[in-house]
Amino acid sequence: MNRSKILIVEDDPDISQLLTITMKKAAFEVAVSENGYEAIDLIRRQPPDLLILDLMIPGIDGFEVCREIKREPRTANVPVLILTARGEEIDRIIGLELGADDYVVKPFSPRELLLRVRAILRRSGQEYHPKAVFTHSGMEIDFEAHRLTIEGEEIVLTATEFKLLSELINNQGKVLNREQLLDRVWGYHFEGYARTVDTHIRRLRQKLLTRADLIETVRGVGYRFRN
Repeated sequence: MNRSKILIVEDDPDISQLLTITMKKAAFEVAVSENGYEAIDLIRRQPPDLLILDLMIPGIDGFEVCREIKREPRTANVPVLILTARGEEIDRIIGLELGADDYVVKPFSPRELLLRVRAILRRSGQEYHPKAVFTHSGMEIDFEAHRLTIEGEEIVLTATEFKLLSELINNQGKVLNREQLLDRVWGYHFEGYARTVDTHIRRLRQKLLTRADLIETVRGVGYRFRN
């Protein structure tokens, strides 16, 4: 069985070493970069299965690294976990808006970080869905191929966005609250992470364009995919 490949972009040698040891103990293949430009070059040459990305790095910052890889079709689907000392809510929102799958603030628990990494990788893999292909209002989602098209045009989603849309579709007509979505999509529920759901819903709606209203907000409760 092939091991998942993780690229760690971190310029603090102590944190980089801790991350490397943690990931290797969990049987992941690990590469390390200390520079934003070098990281983009490595990702373009051989896209990893997951990127652990610090924001404050030499060269170009983590936000720009995320922006660059998400705009290129070959690397757009690389999952990104931002790991940073910048804990302000605006930084978290910007990171998620740029396409990051998760955001962890330093200091961090290696055990919790590993949980997050595994949850992201699960979302990136193939999963069973009751309906192989779902069609609605000119939108078609192929669960096995992880592919969304609207009026025949493919829409690129991150692994987290695809899992979120899949969860809503497979519970069509039912309201799912933020806690349920955190548990089912992210695989965990920590205090203060409800905003993560809202940010991803907003990004998903933007990508659905004229079909954005298929995802309804039920005020004070949660979200549902309408019948």
